[in-house]
Amino acid sequence: MREKGGGAAAPRGIRGGIICAVSAYLIYGIMPIYMKLLAAVPPTQIMAHRVMWSVLLLAVVASAVRSWGTVGAALTTPRTLLILILTATLIGGNWLLYIWAVLHNQILETSLGFFMTPLMTVLLGVVVLRERLRRAQALAVALAAVGVAALAFGQSANLWISLFLVCTFSLYGLIRKIAPIDPVCGLLIETALLAPIAVAWLVWVTARGEGAFGVNPVDDLLLVFTGVVTALPLLLFMEAARRMPYSMVGPFQYIGPTLQFLQAVLLFGERFTRLHLFTFACIWIGLAIFAVDGLRAARRSAAAVVAPAARPAE
Repeated sequence: MREKGGGAAAPRGIRGGIICAVSAYLIYGIMPIYMKLLAAVPPTQIMAHRVMWSVLLLAVVASAVRSWGTVGAALTTPRTLLILILTATLIGGNWLLYIWAVLHNQILETSLGFFMTPLMTVLLGVVVLRERLRRAQALAVALAAVGVAALAFGQSANLWISLFLVCTFSLYGLIRKIAPIDPVCGLLIETALLAPIAVAWLVWVTARGEGAFGVNPVDDLLLVFTGVVTALPLLLFMEAARRMPYSMVGPFQYIGPTLQFLQAVLLFGERFTRLHLFTFACIWIGLAIFAVDGLRAARRSAAAVVAPAARPAE
């Protein structure tokens, strides 16, 4: 007998998941505007405050969901701790360069890097995990490679920003897959590992009279809320993944770099050349092929699971 109201509950759950996913990637998408508001603060100090306030906020979340046992287990397991030290280094470098790039009018390069991330993830899966590429995936990666190569040969001055961001973030995701810890606890430990450096840096610049905190109340508030804009998208993403099939979450990740791209060109007037257009076109076409192929693969998997259950018992 079918449960009463069950049919309505699932769509409501998926709608809630879509709202969470869109909200998470909208926050990532408007991050350049947020960072631009802190233009008077040096990037290293923004980074230090982001780490410090993220630790405090994530500690509150961990307390609310009673996850300290998981945190303690990770800290006392040498292999897990070593993995998290490495991922903390990768995400720390990624955040710092991203902040620097935004404040130095290189948002176009940051959006290019994040557009390339899904394709780089697939490539790492082949190289590191020995996964096999489907034809459509191979075509998508090849198109992206052509676009990046064209930009590298034609205008390579700032391409290193995109490549650094995509490599650090993709490696971060790959290595975190082998760490047996949930995202919130993992990020809490990673930011806690970076926190001593962050606090020491803030103490040092303050002692030299160069500290930005306490000078302007608006900047102070924005610096405090860097913890929120770091942790909140992660929590929203986790809720989205819980409410709907994971294959549905993937396409939403393009909201962030799309918004960053539009801000770079339309809002902040960054130079967009024909070469940029060619590179982005290659990557956009590759992503479209990649997304369609992913949806088809997900449907085939779902059909393969349903088909045996639908057969009459012999």
